[in-house]
Amino acid sequence: MRFGPAGIPTVCRTVFEALEYLSSSGLSAMEIEFVRGIRMSEETAKAVGKAAADLGISLSVHAPYYVNLASESREKVEASKERIRRSLVIGELLGATVVVVHAGYYGKDRVAASEAIKKGCEEIAEFLEANSMRVRLGLETMGKQSQWGTLEEILPLCRGPCVPVVDFAHIYARNCGRVNYREIMELVQGFKPLHIHFSGIEFVPVGPDKGNERRHLPVSSGGPRFSELVPELARFGSATVISESPLLEKDALLMKREFEKFLNLKG
Repeated sequence: MRFGPAGIPTVCRTVFEALEYLSSSGLSAMEIEFVRGIRMSEETAKAVGKAAADLGISLSVHAPYYVNLASESREKVEASKERIRRSLVIGELLGATVVVVHAGYYGKDRVAASEAIKKGCEEIAEFLEANSMRVRLGLETMGKQSQWGTLEEILPLCRGPCVPVVDFAHIYARNCGRVNYREIMELVQGFKPLHIHFSGIEFVPVGPDKGNERRHLPVSSGGPRFSELVPELARFGSATVISESPLLEKDALLMKREFEKFLNLKG
């Protein structure tokens, strides 16, 4: 079981410094954030990947937010696929396990959107297989009603190089404060190690935007309870838990310690 932050800790200036810091703190994962754009050269990616491997830190990547495989604009769809492919190339050089993607929006037609996203994911899967790449395409559960990405929508697409990324805060927001940890972990039983995002979250409780995430919060500040996920994680046995809390590595350590405490009490 691995724990780490989504991005470079605030006390660090570079990704290399971050890797050293996380290793010395007892964390063993980090998600590299390309959400505002892919600003890492192939040469740097190789060097970062080697440094992470030497320190025993598992890397993942979050692709740019500017992705919509269901757009009505062909140009936007092609640009989205190119951003995903570029993220995967850099992810492969990093030795990343998964590149996390927000696949798209429903727009005017949910069925058509799902079909377009399915087609786009199939094309990306073909790209991965044609290039014998080990990195996986991770489809994240989303936290707004307008976004494609319920677990029920994602799982049928998860075969071959496509895998689910379970964001419990997003699920909690979208379901207006409800989450069934055991049911979710049973649904994703075939995807080990599972990639997980966790944080607290604020969401819209009523009105036309009901069930939309507003912002991520520290793990202890409201939202899904990590303590309720811990027994299911222990039963599941193999996962990477990425802290998307504003406290990043502090909450990653908090979750790691809570998980270890549970194992010690159980054992």
